Amino acid sequence: MLHLRQRLLLPMLRAASTHLSSSYTAAYLHLGRRLFLSTAVRSAATAIPFSVEDYLVATCGLTASQAVKSSAKLSRLKSASNPDAMLALLSGVGLSRADIAAVVATDPLLLCSRVNNIARRIASLRDRVGLSDPQIRSILLTGSVKGLRSGDIASRLEFWIPLFGSVEVLLKIMKANYVILTADIEKVIKPNIALLQECGLTVCDIARMPHTSRMLTTNPKRVETSVQRAGELGIPRSSGLFKYMLLRTWGISEDNVTARMKFLSTTLGCSMDKIRDIVCKCPTILGYSQENLRSKIEFLATTLGCSQEKICAAVCKMPNILGLSDENIRRKIKFMITEFGLEPEYIVERPWRLSYSLEKRIMPRHSVIKILREVGLIKEEDTTKLKQK
Repeated sequence: MLHLRQRLLLPMLRAASTHLSSSYTAAYLHLGRRLFLSTAVRSAATAIPFSVEDYLVATCGLTASQAVKSSAKLSRLKSASNPDAMLALLSGVGLSRADIAAVVATDPLLLCSRVNNIARRIASLRDRVGLSDPQIRSILLTGSVKGLRSGDIASRLEFWIPLFGSVEVLLKIMKANYVILTADIEKVIKPNIALLQECGLTVCDIARMPHTSRMLTTNPKRVETSVQRAGELGIPRSSGLFKYMLLRTWGISEDNVTARMKFLSTTLGCSMDKIRDIVCKCPTILGYSQENLRSKIEFLATTLGCSQEKICAAVCKMPNILGLSDENIRRKIKFMITEFGLEPEYIVERPWRLSYSLEKRIMPRHSVIKILREVGLIKEEDTTKLKQK
């Protein structure tokens, strides 16, 4: 067994090293020899058959439960030779034991891959794309190791990095959607980018909201369907608001959109046409659950001491208030009543006041009015008028 591992492991290390730079090769071979020696000691010490689960726990650092789950995909793995070489390669990139555990847990099949193929692809990331070892490490930890195992991802990175502007921005996207490195660029990515640009949505918009990056990797027909659904809500593609509507309705089924609009119509006592107007003003409202919407309306009614009908009227005027936290609203209402002396009914009739920043607008305005009154530049009746503006 020891002779067999020597025949398998060291040639694989040498073959892979021919594709790497000298410094990279030295670290890679050094770590490989260490793993080989540890393997030799294990082989000499015991004749116990190779156990995938034990190897995953003892050598790769996986938990027992992770090892059980991962070992189911590694039934053809009969020795530690190839996995040892793969771990040496990963260590050479700078992955710690915890990093290796995360990578192996994400894609156990990496341990069965040809080491020289993976080494060549990693070298391509360094030499062709110009990535540093820490950047390569970060890419592997996003889950993109599956893409690396299935093929050379250098060309895809060369496409994405200039598009997003930096490796760091791309990493944020990859953490939310590693499929971005495996989706077909010509048949999927480029058609989706072209369609989204027609809707006023740039790649930078996607980069700011990584969770919506799946629009780039989804079947173009599905993206077109989402665009049509957003348009049916009453906002033309030419409008600057259309992209926000698309971002909000993306990932929400047509049935859920309809259900939430009907709920709003019933709860607020508005027609569906009015609800469409509200949704056009505040597309994010479609992202709130029915329970959250109901709870927010009840909270406003209780805090302001007004009927639910008046609160619903306020929501129709300023639907954005439904997105404010309870604490945010509570602090503003308390300040307006105790410091400005405004009546709750006055506030509910002018709900846009609740959207103002307490620290940046409401409190500074109060301080200025107070100073002007103290120095006699405004009268008491003028103070009241200014407070109400």
